[in-house]
Amino acid sequence: MYTPRAFAVNDPAALDALFARDPFVTLITVADGEPRITHLPVLYRRVGDDILIEGHWARPNPQAGTSGQATMIVHGPHAYVSPSWYADKAEQVRVPTWDYATAHLHGELEAITDEATLLDIVGRLATHFESTVGGDWRLDPDNPAERVQIRGIIGLRFRPRRIEITHKLNQNHPEANRRGVAARLAVSPLEREREIGAMMFATLDTPSQET
Repeated sequence: MYTPRAFAVNDPAALDALFARDPFVTLITVADGEPRITHLPVLYRRVGDDILIEGHWARPNPQAGTSGQATMIVHGPHAYVSPSWYADKAEQVRVPTWDYATAHLHGELEAITDEATLLDIVGRLATHFESTVGGDWRLDPDNPAERVQIRGIIGLRFRPRRIEITHKLNQNHPEANRRGVAARLAVSPLEREREIGAMMFATLDTPSQET
């Protein structure tokens, strides 16, 4: 991922925040010279530097069962930035840009096919996501009809070995510009733009890295 130095983030808590905000990721692998891409919900766990990400494919998915090298994209908020919001717009030649937060994870993918582990992954996925919508559905591993459904999936475990986190928040601009953009985004009707505004306000104590 192209990440100018001013926008690179090395804090693992930033990755925690991205997954907590949106655990619906993009998984990319390559087979026979062609990319294979799947969008899927995952469970994320980090203990120190050890990260484990789990989920599953639909069995008919051409990517299902893939092991080996993979890249996972974690999507964060993003927003258009108008040059008219900059304090120095009259003195400098400023152009539009797009601010965003994202992470690219590169590592090892493992396919899971044994029933017990699949039941465990699906059960934990359901418990986690049901709680986010106030639902109460739970997988019943003793129900033969539900166990049959497990045959339609293949599980996955992903362990990233290299992590690239980008927060592009106008860190390459003077503080007055950053503050002006953050203020405009903070009152946007779009939640994702307000999120970027809040992230920008949080960086205002960080010196500008204007190039």
